[in-house]
Amino acid sequence: MADITGDQRIQSEVLEGLATAVNHRRWFVELALPYLGDNPIEIGSGLGDYAIEWAEHLPRFTATEADPDRLIQLKERMAGHPSIEVRQMLLPAQDAAGEYSAAVSYNVLEHIEDHVGALRSMSDLVRPGGRVIIIVPAFMFAMSQVDIATGHIRRYTKKTLGAAFAEAGLQMEKIHYANALGLIGYYGATSIFKMAPKEGPMVKVYDSLVLPVTKAAERIVRPPFGQSVFAVARTPH
Repeated sequence: MADITGDQRIQSEVLEGLATAVNHRRWFVELALPYLGDNPIEIGSGLGDYAIEWAEHLPRFTATEADPDRLIQLKERMAGHPSIEVRQMLLPAQDAAGEYSAAVSYNVLEHIEDHVGALRSMSDLVRPGGRVIIIVPAFMFAMSQVDIATGHIRRYTKKTLGAAFAEAGLQMEKIHYANALGLIGYYGATSIFKMAPKEGPMVKVYDSLVLPVTKAAERIVRPPFGQSVFAVARTPH
């Protein structure tokens, strides 16, 4: 089994900071919703922010976490959400059973050494013809000390993520960059000013003023770059 590397304290600080970026989260929630089906599983749910929003639209949802301490926090938070089941899961998994309509994982694959094995495990969790939905950070030039501290092994392009999906036996259905202005802001903050994307006024200003403009523009024209790569692929029939 592959482990997810990185400083847990810094990971938690970043997760808590990004939890305040409500518009950003809702945008990425919307991206996956059409592909989730009726009973999806999320790999690496963290504090459960995405899980809670997705579960509002679905009859059943399974949230998972690999880190034992964060798993306890996740279970406590989900106690008030009866439609959400919580499981511990570390990828690649050996006991995957194809019972889910989709497997979704946001900002997790970049932590896993055997990312092709992780994608195969996600595929094995899903019914034949279901979807695997991924968001990962984009472009190696943006790899910063924040990435390293939070356990990022790599960042992706459409080409490198597509190659990993193909090697895992998944059929690509959709792949594109998202949040072009976010990449510029992230690179400036982390590589030039050496700041982490934690809770604070900069995150709030970006989320309330910049993000809505970016989202509206990218609905019209897909940008040639972005802070993230979004991908949807089908499992083999």
